[in-house]
Amino acid sequence: MKAVLLYEYGDISKLVYEDEDLPEPGTGEVRVKLHATSINPVDWKLRTGAEKERFPLDLPEILGVDVSGEVDKAGDGVTGFPVGMRVMAKANGTYAEYTVCKADVLAPIPDALTYEQAAALPLVLLTGTQLIERAAKVEAGQTILITGALGSVGRTAVHVAKQRGARVIAGVRSAQLEAAATLGAHQVVALDDAKELAHLHDLDAVADTIGGLVGEHSLKTLRDNGVYATVVEPPKHPPARGIRVEAMMAAPDASRLYELADEVARGGLVIPIAKSFPLCEVHQATELAESGKAGGKVVLTIA
Repeated sequence: MKAVLLYEYGDISKLVYEDEDLPEPGTGEVRVKLHATSINPVDWKLRTGAEKERFPLDLPEILGVDVSGEVDKAGDGVTGFPVGMRVMAKANGTYAEYTVCKADVLAPIPDALTYEQAAALPLVLLTGTQLIERAAKVEAGQTILITGALGSVGRTAVHVAKQRGARVIAGVRSAQLEAAATLGAHQVVALDDAKELAHLHDLDAVADTIGGLVGEHSLKTLRDNGVYATVVEPPKHPPARGIRVEAMMAAPDASRLYELADEVARGGLVIPIAKSFPLCEVHQATELAESGKAGGKVVLTIA
């Protein structure tokens, strides 16, 4: 099969498109013939070695975590996944024509979604929903600030927080204020406007998808004993006032993934796709994704 392998940490030139052995599913596993995957920030953080202290790679490694394809072969003990079934999942090794993953992480792709649309969803949907439901644990009537609200994870977090009955403040850049009005948040604020942020106080929770100075400033908006939930590196200095810091990474959840993907299929949640590239053009695709200027997910299509 064709795959993109990383032999050593470094820039995009270290990604090598070449032939690789076809993986075989073990007990409880399924081999998926991939039709598409997408690029996420975790991919380039792993590639550069920025996360190697926490998440060392066993090089050579196939990156990618978004599965979108069809069942090709089921291992022993697997039922309910016939060959040809359209499936999606958060699983490793997706910059390839085939990957193997545990059957219990797979969710059906809603009929209304294409493989490309489905490829943009697994990691961001699971991250956004778990950021709200498991890390921030926001409840009805509480107020939460969600930073990076126009990003794919942020959009999901806004959607889920609204579903839970929270009052949602969407944090974006000043240039994005008009676009953010489409999110349906109760309030939109410019994260790069210090005066505007200064007016926020006594919030129950912050869901931070940006980190850095934005994360530091957003901590000041919390009430005593509030919750700062983040998908990026948490503040280096523990906050005072009893504020609880919850740093999280998404875990597979097939049933929740299907529920949210179905909402995307029905138009209730929008995850924009900026551009698609064939897998062999992974360098160009990664360059666009890393630039921060894509304006949506970058998808890799796989023949």
